Amino acid sequence: MRVLLIGANGYLGRFVADRLLADPAVQLTALGRGDDADVRFDLASGSPGALTRFLDAVHPGVVVNCAGATRGGARELTRHNTVAVATVCEALRRSGCGARLVQIGCAAEYGPSQPGSSTAEDAVPRPGGPYGVSKLAATELVLGSGLDAVVLRVFSPAGPGTPAGSPLGRLAEAMRRAMQSGDGELKLGGLGAQRDFVDVRDVARAVHAASLSAAQGVINIGSGRAVRLRDAAAVLARVAGYGGALHELDGPPGTLRSSIGHPRGDTDHTGHAAPVAYPYPDGCGSWQQADVRTARDRLGWRPRINLEESLADIWMEAACRI
Repeated sequence: MRVLLIGANGYLGRFVADRLLADPAVQLTALGRGDDADVRFDLASGSPGALTRFLDAVHPGVVVNCAGATRGGARELTRHNTVAVATVCEALRRSGCGARLVQIGCAAEYGPSQPGSSTAEDAVPRPGGPYGVSKLAATELVLGSGLDAVVLRVFSPAGPGTPAGSPLGRLAEAMRRAMQSGDGELKLGGLGAQRDFVDVRDVARAVHAASLSAAQGVINIGSGRAVRLRDAAAVLARVAGYGGALHELDGPPGTLRSSIGHPRGDTDHTGHAAPVAYPYPDGCGSWQQADVRTARDRLGWRPRINLEESLADIWMEAACRI
């Protein structure tokens, strides 16, 4: 089976590539903007016709799209998350390869959820910010394309390679600095949110399973359990051996720009200060938890790696910077 992987150098894409390469039945071709891609192509600016010609030449059986942007202004997010997916869908429609499409979506498409609830795939999406809107538009394009396609809505990925700008990445960096400077207490803001963390390697397993399956539509990929960020901080402190006190800062919305939920000094694509979205910059409110029964039933997939192991790997990378 020949698989075309788009976005192989991204956070999720690197692990998806490793997983697919471990399958001796898969022939992998990577398409992306970087010099190390097998084929250089920018989805945000490239034409469907050019991509169609490449698809007809390579003739993949599966196209996996892990490309996209998580930060930036509405224009940039739309270009990289929506227009790019429109290009993929149109190229696949024009091509004679008949490839199956596995699109990586995200939980931000759902927006805020009722605390204590599990969000299933039939929930009405109400994204709370431009990122979620751009990803939801991409999902709708895929679902309406008429292609053999599945969208994996990934909740909050964690584990090795976690970006430094993510909540868990900023948490690890704050703890590293506290240990390096010998601080006996760590003051953090924005720890009240509860998120469904799923290890990035489990996400890669889900992509592999979806590539081999006949499942279509939307499928949630998460752990099925919401975890409060302050509890994740306590686990990270134990993993790191940090014996200091953890204090959560409180304040009205918009006052804690340096919180874990929103990094200090963020800018949009124009270089101007980004609007403060404390305490939920992802637009998902105080609570998100996935209903993962569809992934179990249709993909035969379950998460295997617990949050403590994911946090240990995040800390290992942060500790290397001490």
